[in-house]
Amino acid sequence: MSHKQKLQRPSTPPGVPPETSYRQKSKLSFGVVCSSNINRSMEAHVVLGNAGLQVESYGTGTQVRLPGRTAMEPRIFKFGTPYEEMYQSMTATQEDGAYFVKNGVLQLCQRGAAVKRAPQRWQDVPSEDVSKHAVVIAFEERIFDAVIEDLQLRQPTEDFKPIHVICLDTKDNPHEAARQGIVALRLCWMLEYCDDLDMEAAEIIDQFQQERDSETNIKILYQVCYL
Repeated sequence: MSHKQKLQRPSTPPGVPPETSYRQKSKLSFGVVCSSNINRSMEAHVVLGNAGLQVESYGTGTQVRLPGRTAMEPRIFKFGTPYEEMYQSMTATQEDGAYFVKNGVLQLCQRGAAVKRAPQRWQDVPSEDVSKHAVVIAFEERIFDAVIEDLQLRQPTEDFKPIHVICLDTKDNPHEAARQGIVALRLCWMLEYCDDLDMEAAEIIDQFQQERDSETNIKILYQVCYL
């Protein structure tokens, strides 16, 4: 992938907002979080962003970990390493390039590079930026716990506003990430179009959980934090 090459933002299927919803900018800001900010949260970033919602994506891990040739040999990068550099590292040899195409990791790096420069670690993001998110979706229970713990440890901002933290438990593979990206979009549209998020969020999430029970046994957790 050349430094001069301009990657196009990936397209997504049913990510188009309702006809009545076109506007310059969504009223809510969403944060989506997984472990390494390369699969689950990036899929949601693309899906929500292409649908017209304000969204940023993050990871809570200590490092960006990508599947290697064996479970004992993951490819590890620091947060802030550009996706393009990860791509180049994994295509250093023809053999490596062929392997990482086959296991899908190169495609994840290409998608990331088309959306933003590098993975961001949630815990390193300034509180002023974190507090802009009205809703944060975590894609695993331990990540949900890490987000809540981090929010509780931060010094309150001047506005001290509620942040609605939701867990949509999702297996860390591209197939499940794609499925749950669409699930996350449906929930986010419901939250975006409620009249009073702080009053209605719990009821909307409960209703959404009941509707999802007929399709999937996805585990939804919810907590309100303040920052």
